[in-house]
Amino acid sequence: MTVAAKPPADTAKALPATDRATGLTSAEAQRRLQSFGVNALEEVRTPRWRELLGKLWGPVPWMLEAVIVLQVMLHRGEEALVILFLLAFNALVASIQEGRAQDALTLLRRQLQVNARVLRDAHWGRLPAAQLVPGDVVHVRAGDIVPADLVLFDGAVTLDQSALTGESLAVDANPGQPAYTGSIVHQGEASGEVTATGARTYFGRTAELVRTSNAPSHMQRTIFSIVKRLVAFDLVLVALVIFYAATHGLPWGDTAVFALLLLVASVPVALPAIYTLATALASTRLSKQGVLVTRLPAVEEAAAMDTLLSDKTGTLTQNRLSVAGVKALADVDEAAVLRAAAMASDDASQDPLDLAILSAYRSSAQSALLPARTDFRPFDPATRFSEGIYVVDGQAWHALKGATSAVFEHCGADAAQRQAAQDTGRALAAGGARVLAVAAGPVGAIRPIGLVGLSDPPRDDAAELIAKLGQLGVRVCMATGDALETARAIGQRLGLGTRICVAREDDLRQPEKCDIFARVLPEEKHAIVSALQQAGHVTGMTGDGVNDAPALRQAELGVAVASATDVAKAAAGVVLTDPGLGGVLTVVGMGREVHRRMLTYILNKIVKTLEIVVFLTLGLWLTKGFVISPRLIVLLLFANDFVTMSIATDRVLPASQPQRWRVGQLVGAAGVLAAVSLAFTLSLYGTARARFGLSAGQMQTMVFLLLVFTTQANVYVLRNDGPMWTFAPGTLMAWASAIDVVLVSVLAVTGTLMAAVPLELVGALICAVAVFALLLDRIKSVVFRRFKFGCA
Repeated sequence: MTVAAKPPADTAKALPATDRATGLTSAEAQRRLQSFGVNALEEVRTPRWRELLGKLWGPVPWMLEAVIVLQVMLHRGEEALVILFLLAFNALVASIQEGRAQDALTLLRRQLQVNARVLRDAHWGRLPAAQLVPGDVVHVRAGDIVPADLVLFDGAVTLDQSALTGESLAVDANPGQPAYTGSIVHQGEASGEVTATGARTYFGRTAELVRTSNAPSHMQRTIFSIVKRLVAFDLVLVALVIFYAATHGLPWGDTAVFALLLLVASVPVALPAIYTLATALASTRLSKQGVLVTRLPAVEEAAAMDTLLSDKTGTLTQNRLSVAGVKALADVDEAAVLRAAAMASDDASQDPLDLAILSAYRSSAQSALLPARTDFRPFDPATRFSEGIYVVDGQAWHALKGATSAVFEHCGADAAQRQAAQDTGRALAAGGARVLAVAAGPVGAIRPIGLVGLSDPPRDDAAELIAKLGQLGVRVCMATGDALETARAIGQRLGLGTRICVAREDDLRQPEKCDIFARVLPEEKHAIVSALQQAGHVTGMTGDGVNDAPALRQAELGVAVASATDVAKAAAGVVLTDPGLGGVLTVVGMGREVHRRMLTYILNKIVKTLEIVVFLTLGLWLTKGFVISPRLIVLLLFANDFVTMSIATDRVLPASQPQRWRVGQLVGAAGVLAAVSLAFTLSLYGTARARFGLSAGQMQTMVFLLLVFTTQANVYVLRNDGPMWTFAPGTLMAWASAIDVVLVSVLAVTGTLMAAVPLELVGALICAVAVFALLLDRIKSVVFRRFKFGCA
């Protein structure tokens, strides 16, 4: 593949040569870091003033701006200014809240950084990629994102540069060839020397690891579905209003304003700010508990998850591999088997399996210096084994380790050898050990010589966490590449169950009947996730490798574990920074809290929309005039949003079972509650009109107060399934309510922006609404049970 542009001159050419056997010293690396800067680019953000202006551009702002123009044309400059002020104020509040959310996300993204394997002071270790400097010796392997521009000097890799060049074909990179920042290593592993960092890299930028998905979540799709129904309902009412205005001679200017505002009342103006704020605040809290959120919708999706497909190693187990046993199959001793396994391993890969074998060999009494290695072929999912090539007695000598079937097939083992290995391996696997075959010999005479059992015991908290997830309605099933015996032993110790399947067509037809998927190839995890989804399950997936990325992206909740590769982290919705499944339990609880907050908002929105638009339309028919002014409608909308935005911070009780969005139940329950609220509002309006002797302007003020106060009541009634006094609201929500009630009451009593009304009337309305809230709270319990709706 050719690339049009020429790379910049290598930074490393002007520097002293690096000893590739020892790497840079820490002192020299620090000096170069101060000279060249960190290996990153400054993030470019849209100016806040542009984001603010963006809040004035869109369907809802357009309708309000049309109202302002109509008011000006009708020579109502004062009302036009009030609406303009309220529009600007709402845009400012939304911009501030989304700015806070973006700041929180920026902090989270900084925590989710690429780590690189670096050789310094003659020791391999991991460092944040931002700390790399020209001249560093770096090792990359399958699943890594290349952390800086490199020139390879050992090994070979296949690179995916599609994210950088737009070309989909993979590129082979061998010693002497470059590997550019942001490329994904698909196969192989290699060592290279850093030639450029930061802005000096070939593509002039670092890899973008966290790609926030803009695709709507289930919750967003549900809301948009409901809004469509509300707008359609409003269009019918608008048509009736226009018909009534035409037959009764009402002013067309006032009618147009009224019709536009009816439509505005159906649109969830505060939705983007509330959703972003609720999920961003939850993400910030999660980050303090070992969970980094890379896509905001993942927080809310966790509420609906009912099945979690979990990887075994490092998630359910301790990821502390140790050699549990060595068995010889040929005329060699166990020490020779372990030595050959060590020769098929590599320190630079930092692979836990390789490190466990090398550690066992070096600590054994028979350990000795290995012969000179001429080549090394790392583990490849296609071959399922790794291979080291050495010079022994003047000829090439090969050492292999990997899956038993793959190694035996490569060696051409006969049936007797396979049966002997199967019998010996079964004893190792019965204790939960992962069994690898080892082969060795010169070219043309490579033969199986033994088996190595690697033990990775379950985490101490794994069984308890699986039980807790089960209590929350989340079934955990395990996917592992281990043999059936090994998988069964681990599953029994973890309490997963004993129903073992393989990822084949028959088992995938009814995946809910499988507790454990054994002998799973990495690419088969995507098929398992898809099968679970087709069976109607909202599925979570934990993974750590490059081949897990498709499954992590496919799952509603993709979870990259603490030891995951960079590609897996980029594909997942959340990344765990602590080992084990504890973070999944945390994100499920937090997701259900976000779901409860958004449920309160949606229910309140449906109830208030139906109540307001029907009340205003009926008021027009009954009184032959507009029962509230356009100015007060706009003020009502923003007064309601001021409170509903605080729902994002409310104190809630998470549900005990997975939560799904069901439009029919939502609309049905909200419709009944809206009818009850409408009956109360119409009754109170009729009583005030008949007995209080209020002027037309005062009646409009009373309608405004009544609709504001009932909105407050609905929020507190709908925020939980039990009695409204079960637990106290969040501090911010309580303050927002108090400020809202006091502010609109002061405006009404002083006659600011509306006709003045007596303080006694305001107090009477508050008392009447409080009594109504208690009644609505009792009715709510019956309605929720009738529609099988709630968080139980």
